[in-house]
Amino acid sequence: MVVLGLALSVFFLAWAFRDVKLAEVVHHLRRANYAYFLLAVALLTLTFPLRAFRWRILLAPGTRGAPLGPVWRATAIGFMANNVLPARAGEVVRAYAAAELVGLPVPTTLASIGIERVFDGLVIIFLLTLGILAPEFPSHARVGGRSMADIAMWTGGAFALVLVLFAAVVHAPARALSVVDRTFHRFLPKRAAEWAVRVLRNLIEGLSILRSPRDTLRVLVWSFALWLTNAAAYAFAYQAFHLVGLPTSSALVMQGIVALGVAIPSSPGWFGPFEAATRASLELYGVPGATAASFAIGLHIGGFIPITVIGLWILARTGLTLRELSGKEPKQ
Repeated sequence: MVVLGLALSVFFLAWAFRDVKLAEVVHHLRRANYAYFLLAVALLTLTFPLRAFRWRILLAPGTRGAPLGPVWRATAIGFMANNVLPARAGEVVRAYAAAELVGLPVPTTLASIGIERVFDGLVIIFLLTLGILAPEFPSHARVGGRSMADIAMWTGGAFALVLVLFAAVVHAPARALSVVDRTFHRFLPKRAAEWAVRVLRNLIEGLSILRSPRDTLRVLVWSFALWLTNAAAYAFAYQAFHLVGLPTSSALVMQGIVALGVAIPSSPGWFGPFEAATRASLELYGVPGATAASFAIGLHIGGFIPITVIGLWILARTGLTLRELSGKEPKQ
C-alpha cells in the first residue's frame, strides 16, 4: 500500500505539472498577495481546532464533551502524523493519542474517527452539490461521461446510507452484537471470536452519539463550521493568487473535488492528489493550467506547515513518540 501510494503521488504530481515550467510557478508565487495568503493559511489552520471542538462531542456523547485540551493535543498530533507518515497512519496515531491523553479505549476513539468521517462526507457532498447547482457552475463538466451532479448525488446517498446503518446498529446494539457473536463463534476460534466481539462492543459505544438528536445536531453544526471555514480559506487564496472573477460557489466545488481526490492512496501529506484535484477543479472555471498548479502547490504548502509544526511541538511536550502512538512500540 505504501509503494502504491508513492507511485500514485508521483503520477498525479506529474499530471498536475505536466505542462508547467518551474519559472511559471516561481512567478506566480512571487507575485502572490501575502496578506490574503496568510489569511487563507490562518483559516486552514483554524479548521483543526474546529475539529477538536467537534471531536470532543463524539468522544463523550451525552455530556458537555471530553476535556478540550487533551482532545486538541491528540488532534494536532494526529494530523501532523498524517503529514509525515504513510498510509494515513495519522488516524491510528490520533486514536492512540486520544486514548493516552483523554483516557478512553482505542476502539472507542477509532470508532469516533470513523463516524467523524461519515459526517465529513455528508457535509462535503452537500456543499459540493450546492456548488454544482449554482448558476455559475459549468454545465459541460463531466467525469467518466457522467455529470458531476449525478456523482455528488450518488456519493452523498452512500454516506447517508452508512449513517443510517450506524444509527440502526446503535439503536439495537444487543441484536447486532448477538448476530455478530454467533457469526464470529461459527467461523473463528473461541479466543479470536471473544476478542472481536469486545472490539465491536467498544465500536458501538463509540457510535452512541447517534442515539441523541441533540448531540447529532451539535456535530453537524461544528461540521458545517469546519467545512465552511475551509471553503473560505480557498476563497481568500483566490485573492492571494489573483484569481479574479471566480464565483464563491467554486470554492465549494473545489473543496469537494479535493476531498474526494485525497481519499486516493498517496504519499504522506497527500502531495499529488491534492494538486491534481485542485488543478482539475479550477480548470472547470477556465483557470489556466500553470496558474492552477501554482495555486495548488502554494495553498498545499501553506496548509501543510503550520499543523505539522504545531503537532510536532505538542508531541515533544507530551513525551510520547510516533512509534508508541502507532502501536509499533510498547509505552514505557
